[in-house]
Amino acid sequence: MKRKHLLPALAVLLCTSTFTAQASGLSNREMREHAAAMSPTEKEARAEEIKARVEEIKHTDKYKLTTAERKAMKEEMKMMRKEAKAMGGGGVYISLAGILIIVLLLILIL
Repeated sequence: MKRKHLLPALAVLLCTSTFTAQASGLSNREMREHAAAMSPTEKEARAEEIKARVEEIKHTDKYKLTTAERKAMKEEMKMMRKEAKAMGGGGVYISLAGILIIVLLLILIL
């Protein structure tokens, strides 16, 4: 391809390509709502499915896969991680400063 055709072709390619933020179309909020609607047994079953799939992915030979297959596998792992995080419900995190304040209050009280 001639150099004078390369720049317009590249510009058209960059202008027409679209990038999606999430492959599944589900936002984090929708994923959390879906996880909240699940019963505890359904959550456990889905967690086991995710664990089994992660183990299967870990044991695959990634060098035999094409670049597109590796990319798809990576996207699948990201989505499973997000889904597992949404089902977990989060947790309570205390900063170091918070722990120090609690310890000082306990020392003053006792």
